[in-house]
Amino acid sequence: QVQLVESGGGLVQAGGSLRLSCATSGRTFSDYVMGWFRQAPGKEREFVAASNWMSVTSYLESVKGRFTISRDYTKNTVYLQMNSLKPEDTAVYYCALAPDVRRVSPREVEYEYWGQGTQVTVSS
Repeated sequence: QVQLVESGGGLVQAGGSLRLSCATSGRTFSDYVMGWFRQAPGKEREFVAASNWMSVTSYLESVKGRFTISRDYTKNTVYLQMNSLKPEDTAVYYCALAPDVRRVSPREVEYEYWGQGTQVTVSS
């Protein structure tokens, strides 16, 4: 079993920054992709960013240049640094793990393990 625990969400003014963390524990995989998704009220969950073990990354177009995904393998933690936040970034953010996968993917179906989510609210 794999456990993912997010932290770092909160309330921030537009233009501000937050860093989300996702600590993983439990079963390990030789190849896996870590991703971040978000779900705004009344909307479907959407892909935000992902990174594989070679640090190949992919981003939602609207967050490119503002968000950065990174991984600390010594701490089994993945981060999402969010800068220049906008009110439309308000959502519950989830981290997810796609096991035995090398290619970075935005498809939810490839992610088997999910965290509980952390709320990010950006005020105008």
